[in-house]
Amino acid sequence: MGEIVVIRHGQTEWSANGRHTSTTDLELTSAGEEGAKSLARALANRAFVAVISSPRQRARRTAELAGLVVTELDNDIAEWDYGTYEGLTSAQIKVDAPDWDLWADGCPSGESPSQVTDRLDRFITKLRPMLALGDVAVVSHGHASRALAARWLDQPVAFGAHLTLGTATVSVLGHEHDAPALRLWNAPPI
Repeated sequence: MGEIVVIRHGQTEWSANGRHTSTTDLELTSAGEEGAKSLARALANRAFVAVISSPRQRARRTAELAGLVVTELDNDIAEWDYGTYEGLTSAQIKVDAPDWDLWADGCPSGESPSQVTDRLDRFITKLRPMLALGDVAVVSHGHASRALAARWLDQPVAFGAHLTLGTATVSVLGHEHDAPALRLWNAPPI
C-alpha cells in the first residue's frame, strides 16, 4: 500500500503575516519559491503514481518548483473556505468574535467543519485505489492538510488543531499494521 505524501505550499505574503488565505489566489514570495525548490531534495527518491494539487497557484507553483508534474487539480484539497474571514488574522477575527475557533465553528459565509469533513472524506475515498498502485503526492494548504491528516486517522477535523504545519514542508500519511498512521509530519526540506 502506498503513502500519501502531503506537501504544503511555500510561503505567501499572507501566510507570512498569519492572514487566512483560501480563495485569494496569491503568488509565492521569493522565500516561498526558495522553500518550494528545496522540497525537490526531499522528494527526489520518491516515485508517484499521481500528483494531485489544489487548483490555487501557490500550490501549483510549489509543485512545479519541487520538480513534480501535477497530474490532476482537485478542489477537494483546496484550503478551508474562510468566507468573511478571508484575509484576516486570528487576532483581527477575535476582536468581534472572541470565542471563535475555526475547528469548531468554521467561518461565516465559508465552510463548516462538517463541510470540510465531507470533502476530505470524498478525497480519501478517491485516493484509496491509487494507493494500491503506489505513493500519491498531494500539494495543498495549511488547514486543509491538517484536516486531511485528521480524517486519514479517523479523527474529527478538529484534531487538526493539534498538528502544526509550516510552509514548504513534507508530511507522510501511511499505515502501521494496516491501520491509518501518521508516518512523518511537518518535516522541513533537507
